[in-house]
Amino acid sequence: MPINQPMNQIKLTNVSYVRMKKGKKRYEIACYKNKVLEWRQEIEKDLDNVVQIQDVFLNVSRGEVAPKADLEKSFGKGMSRKDIMIHILDKGDIQVGDEERKAQLDRTHNEVINIVASKLVNPKTKLPYTTNMIEKALETLAKSEGAGGSNVEANGETKQLPRWRGVMAGKDAKKQANIAMKALIAHQPIAVAKARMRLRVTCPTPMLKHSVKSAPKAQVSENANENEDKGPRTVKDTILGLMEEVESQEVVGDEWEAVGFVDPGAVRTLTDFIGGQLKGRGNLEVLDMAVVDEED
Repeated sequence: MPINQPMNQIKLTNVSYVRMKKGKKRYEIACYKNKVLEWRQEIEKDLDNVVQIQDVFLNVSRGEVAPKADLEKSFGKGMSRKDIMIHILDKGDIQVGDEERKAQLDRTHNEVINIVASKLVNPKTKLPYTTNMIEKALETLAKSEGAGGSNVEANGETKQLPRWRGVMAGKDAKKQANIAMKALIAHQPIAVAKARMRLRVTCPTPMLKHSVKSAPKAQVSENANENEDKGPRTVKDTILGLMEEVESQEVVGDEWEAVGFVDPGAVRTLTDFIGGQLKGRGNLEVLDMAVVDEED
């Protein structure tokens, strides 16, 4: 005699549960594996690609949907089911499996290597290294006793050298890349130096105040901070924000010209922005590749 499956039982595959306890109630949402961490890292932004069933449950596997009264008592009347679902997705507890943890580590590892490779060059040739060479250099640092240590400066003080232990999942890739670069520069398993490209950007002055709907992310610099959180950005704001340091600005005839420094990895972003936003009326010229001494 066949066994009947309960009608309200939900059978899901490739599922990862996100749970949150509010008072005496515990709520659950059912998500796809690997997608919760991507959502929290803002890699995935489409909710449909993250949540398997767009509802809030007391128990997903038994199909127990959370009653409206319970949700209002726990989260307040001002939040819709979708708002609550996103809140649980952002703040709830997740159980990360081995496969999901490995996928996250691989993503972070690749991001760190790509960032480092885009910002360091060979100081003699002023050419960048391949990602494979950077990866091997960091592996050497992580395995060697010289991955840390100290250095005695001219004034007699001992300065602790940066230590590289390898990429860690769940930690910000940009911060880890910064540590990796400092360690490579300090220990020199291969000859490396931080690099910037000096370039000139020209743009017709009437286009400088055109608003930009979706501006590329600015470089971390004093100039970028000046233009942060000031509403819609203009073409001029965006160009200056992509420069790590602005050397000069001037208007010649009906054209605005800016000379400054950018990280090598930002040149493509700036080139694409000028080509797309200015539609061929702007120009970017690389003047020089400069090697920067790392002081800290």
